[in-house]
Amino acid sequence: MPRRNNILANIDWLTVGLYALMLFLGWFNIYAALYSDEHQSIFDISQQYGKQLMWIGAAAVIALVIMLLEVNFYVFFSYIIYGVLIFLLMLVPIIGKEINGARSWFEIGPILFQPAEFTKSATALALARYMSTHGFKLQNTRSLLTIAAIILGPVVLILLQNDTGSALVYFSFVLVLYREGLSGVVLFFGTLVAILFILALVLANFTLALILVGAALLMFLVFNPKLKQFFNVTIIYALSIGFFILLSYVISTKFELAHFILAGAVAGSFVVLYNSIRNKIPNYTKIAIVFIGSILFTISVDYGFENFLEPHHQVRINELLGIESNPHGAGYHVNQSKIAIGSGGFWGKGYLEGTQTKFDFVPEQSTDFIFCTVGEEWGFVGTLTIILLFMFLFMRLIWLAERQRSTFSRIYGYSVAVILFFHFMVNIGMTIGMMPVIGIPLPFFSYGGHPCGRLRYCCLYLFVSMPVV
Repeated sequence: MPRRNNILANIDWLTVGLYALMLFLGWFNIYAALYSDEHQSIFDISQQYGKQLMWIGAAAVIALVIMLLEVNFYVFFSYIIYGVLIFLLMLVPIIGKEINGARSWFEIGPILFQPAEFTKSATALALARYMSTHGFKLQNTRSLLTIAAIILGPVVLILLQNDTGSALVYFSFVLVLYREGLSGVVLFFGTLVAILFILALVLANFTLALILVGAALLMFLVFNPKLKQFFNVTIIYALSIGFFILLSYVISTKFELAHFILAGAVAGSFVVLYNSIRNKIPNYTKIAIVFIGSILFTISVDYGFENFLEPHHQVRINELLGIESNPHGAGYHVNQSKIAIGSGGFWGKGYLEGTQTKFDFVPEQSTDFIFCTVGEEWGFVGTLTIILLFMFLFMRLIWLAERQRSTFSRIYGYSVAVILFFHFMVNIGMTIGMMPVIGIPLPFFSYGGHPCGRLRYCCLYLFVSMPVV
């Protein structure tokens, strides 16, 4: 790609202007969330809002350096940058600093550095580099395994740091793969897994077992409406499940009746799978495989939930799903958040007039719950305006990505869009009780100089400013 002769002429000023607008709107809201009579100046660097301006300035300097470098620089060093960040992620659990239960930071003098934040951009670079190589084919098994390794490598290392929120962001790259030709079947199975996970937590085991068996029989009928074959499948399941139910009454065990029903369904599915392969009934083969996987997954949910998630994550998910309710305990953050947003009404209480945030009813009001300040002081009109600004930015980034001449730049541009979208969706979902509280900041608005977000805006500016503008 030839060097850009006129950098200023090639910048998409609309996107940069929108970005700057949202950064300063975020700065004003941090000031509103933390305002006090003792520190009235918004430039007071002893306060978070004063420090935020410093981070915005630092981000601008980084953006300028990024724009002065050729895109070929990033193409060439993509794997090196990714490798360095992976190495830092491996070091964090050993020599890192623990904050809020997560050992995911390096302390360098007055600065706290979180490799997981920068690894997002490094992963996007590595993914763009690999998928833009000559002869790359997404449908190739080797290619899919390599892509999975690039994405899941950081995820595993970040999970070891006890930072589930940051790890989840990396799954947004699936949307980039979908744009590049990944089958919609992957998205279907991802949605299916999420639904099964929720059902396994919310429903009683017996009810879940009946729903799964009923859903399987319905799919067998829909995808192959030959009554004789459907009748045979039904008989197989009935006999298999009936045998395991009788077995549950014969032997003394700690397992519930639902577990025996599911075991019978799995056994019946293997019989159906064998017969469908033998008789060459492809639809039945696929359904049987999906059904076996679904049952095994739902059985493993309870074990995984209890053993792999931290207690506070378990409580937050239970609160979200309505399994538990403790507005003065684990649900306090979300409860106060919804009160603050709801109290803003249609027009809001006015700038610097938010009482819920002024009197610290909302925890983490300048970071994870900054959207509460927007809702309380700007009301429905203000929150809708902010959401529309975000949506316009996402569409603009996608439009810019589609206009790129190189595959590398297009893939990186989409990566930028989906990462920011994931942050936006989860953070606002957290504040209104539609997502579990997992410590995801709101781009451009959450304070970036707090120990839980130091240098975050520099990283986000790097996302937006590189090849897509």
